[in-house]
Amino acid sequence: MSEDKSKSSAKRYRENDLNSKDDEDEDYTPYVPIKERKKEKLLKLGRIVQLTTESAVPKSSSENENDENSQEEWGRKYNISLLDQHTELKKLAEAKKISAVEKQLKEEEKILESVAEKKALMGVAELAKGIQYEDPIKTSWKAPRYLLAMPEFKREQIRNKLRILVEGDDVPPPIRSFKEMKFPKGILIGLEKKKIKKPTPIQVQGIPTVLAGRDLIGIAFTGSGKTLVFVLPIIMFALEQEIRMPFIRNEGPYGLIICPSRELAKQTFDIIKHFCKILEENGMPEIRSCLAIGGVAVSEATEVINKGVHIMVATPGRLMDMLDKKIVTLHICRYLCMDEADRMIDMGFEEDVRTIFSYFKGQRQTLLFSATMPKKIQNFARSALVKPVTINVGRAGAASLNVTQEVEYVKQEAKVVYLLQVLQKTPPPVLIFAEKKQDVDAIHEYLLLKGVEAVAIHGGKDQEERSRAVQAFRDSQKDVLVATDVASKGLDFQNVQHVINYDMPDDVENYVHRIGRTGRSKAKGLATTFVNKTTEQSVLLDLKHLLIEARQKVPLFLVELCPESEKYLDLGDSRGCSYCGGLGHRITECPKLEAAQSKQASNIGRRDYLSNTAVDY
Repeated sequence: MSEDKSKSSAKRYRENDLNSKDDEDEDYTPYVPIKERKKEKLLKLGRIVQLTTESAVPKSSSENENDENSQEEWGRKYNISLLDQHTELKKLAEAKKISAVEKQLKEEEKILESVAEKKALMGVAELAKGIQYEDPIKTSWKAPRYLLAMPEFKREQIRNKLRILVEGDDVPPPIRSFKEMKFPKGILIGLEKKKIKKPTPIQVQGIPTVLAGRDLIGIAFTGSGKTLVFVLPIIMFALEQEIRMPFIRNEGPYGLIICPSRELAKQTFDIIKHFCKILEENGMPEIRSCLAIGGVAVSEATEVINKGVHIMVATPGRLMDMLDKKIVTLHICRYLCMDEADRMIDMGFEEDVRTIFSYFKGQRQTLLFSATMPKKIQNFARSALVKPVTINVGRAGAASLNVTQEVEYVKQEAKVVYLLQVLQKTPPPVLIFAEKKQDVDAIHEYLLLKGVEAVAIHGGKDQEERSRAVQAFRDSQKDVLVATDVASKGLDFQNVQHVINYDMPDDVENYVHRIGRTGRSKAKGLATTFVNKTTEQSVLLDLKHLLIEARQKVPLFLVELCPESEKYLDLGDSRGCSYCGGLGHRITECPKLEAAQSKQASNIGRRDYLSNTAVDY
């Protein structure tokens, strides 16, 4: 009995022992010498390279049959030099990077398509009836014969020399003197009085394009003379109409110019008045123009409209009100210009523009101008234009190279006191920008207490006070103008040597417009910007890359800002964000797009178009 027990226990022991051995065999990893491990690694690396090259080249049927043999042959060739392997692995890494870039671009394309406006930028009636104009408006103007006969490669040489980029069919030739543009004596005298001797690059290509009747998207840096590109041709067209058949009571306007702010509209109106007055003094018929902006009595505009008006300059709010009340009609209007057009079309303002378009009764020549116009806006704007010509002088949204940009880190509580120190960098006149109305008032009050001759403007002040302040600053009666962004777009102040950004704007486009108030018409200027921890990081990234592009000194705190997030900023022809034009991020991280989508989601079911606009009426 005891013998049986000992046998069975021995049997169980042996079984357990065998099982444990099997388990050990499964977990057991044999030792491989270092030499063998290196050889295996090299084989593996060689195989990766081979597979990569094989996948890149399509195989024939005979090669497929001998595939296994070729793999064995490659496996034997493990003695590839480390340098060759490094080169091949580098190629592999580059290939992976390219595929990641392609993936990023495809993703961005999808986002841009999803946010693109599906409805064309046209009047309601035109959309409803499916009206589409195929050919541009015909005009009687022709370029000089020798320029028309000039071969295209020579025209391109002139454009390249002046850094003018053009897109479009049958682009008119660039003309390098106002006399050759066939302007009458009165216009040439008016230019002389403004000390304008020869056209700037945007004028060299832009004025002939507009005179030829072509629709135009004009993009050039601030202070490059965009205003004359649309003002001089409309005066010429109005003059031609008046000579052929004088305007009668309540007729007109023939040309309409829309501006985003009252101050810019007033400035454009004054330029038109200047040239019209000199033309009249030189024996030409009277060209009547009117100004329609908020804060000014409608009766001032209606007096001119009753006589018959040739040119109307307006802000969108007042214009829509006058059209709605039938104070003015656009039945014979054949010329429409939108200055700072990206602000007109951008973020929820499309419906107002469409409403204005709906009052036109026929084809019009449409011109869009801005210093900052992202690709998204350009693509959308083209739906309103007929065979447009796009003229680009410099990158859309680039800062003027005539402006020295300085960025300083200043604590919030120290900004007002530090302002006095910064003001001493240059002699007056100086412009100070702030985001909030209360900051403008606080800065203005502080400067007055310190004995600085200063004036202030913002949307909360009445129009008369705003006009007086701007005029006093223009006439050098005051040394400093403190303002919100109502003074940032398009305004031309003579001899402003210094712009101070009391705070960095939420949008880098506004920054470009602000600093563009100095360094105009080839003069040099200085821009000082205060930033601190309250400034959004995304805006600081855009600012950093704007400084790099303009070859400005980048402060250390900006250099160290988020270098790891900048790997996809420059993808071939595509730089920065295609939605807002910021250089410090891509469309996938665009805060402006995110804000627009949030706003759109909160406004679903409400026709709150006017509240979405940042336009100053």
